[in-house]
Amino acid sequence: MAGIGFVGLGTMGRHMAGHLVAAGHTVTALCRRDAHREAAQAAGARPVASLDECVRDADVVITIVQDTPDVLELALGDKGILALLSPGAIYVDMSTIRPDGARQVADAAAARSIGFLDAPVSGGEAGAREGKLSIMVGGPQPVFDQARGVLEAMGATIVRVGAAGSGQVVKAANQLMVAGHLQMLAEATVFLEAHDVNLEQALAVIGGGLAGSTVLARKSAGVLAGDYTPGFRVELHDKDLKIVADAAHALDLSLPANAVVTSQLSLAKRRGDGGLDHSALVKLARELNAAQ
Repeated sequence: MAGIGFVGLGTMGRHMAGHLVAAGHTVTALCRRDAHREAAQAAGARPVASLDECVRDADVVITIVQDTPDVLELALGDKGILALLSPGAIYVDMSTIRPDGARQVADAAAARSIGFLDAPVSGGEAGAREGKLSIMVGGPQPVFDQARGVLEAMGATIVRVGAAGSGQVVKAANQLMVAGHLQMLAEATVFLEAHDVNLEQALAVIGGGLAGSTVLARKSAGVLAGDYTPGFRVELHDKDLKIVADAAHALDLSLPANAVVTSQLSLAKRRGDGGLDHSALVKLARELNAAQ
């Protein structure tokens, strides 16, 4: 069992920390807000107020925060994670960030003899709550082997996909595909409604055929109810697709579907829906087509 420092008790992180505790690990969580302290206590983790307390004696540190600058600040500062960890410890970043940011942290960790994995996740709040996340991991095989037991407490599909930064590349591709599914769900919804087809029945039969997907299975109920309570926010998916665009531009790749869906997510955010679930692409499609 490992002593784990955990940073990022948000929508998904609070469930992930709870699974680590349930698996027998000792979890110390950084809590600078009352909501995070309450989440830590509910998960069975020990809340602390400083990064030093959270990290210094940990065997493994896990972060799951919002964006690349957040990870770089946490990891690389004079009093950051890498400065606080002892040689031989492991740092696992489970945020979704730029691949080049992950490689920057990996290089700095290697210079301090600290193992580093970029291990972003897919599955949303439901996957985190159920402990069934898909975890795509970049980094050295020996470090992955050491950390695998920790990762297995949080996920059901755990795959090392290559060297440092590879986890983030695969996560970017994942986010592109999820966004594409959501946009097609949005367009199919307004198409069906315009033809006065029973939407619930239509989505059920579509879900049983080749067009079925995890997106359809997990998002249909919210679409039918008009409930966009966030499991993964529009503003975060918008950020993720911009990571895709930047990485594609660096290799001179043409990804037209990414451009289309990014424009829709950005529009939803500009219209005030950035805090809603990314399935709010359906809400946007209904509004653009004057549908209720």
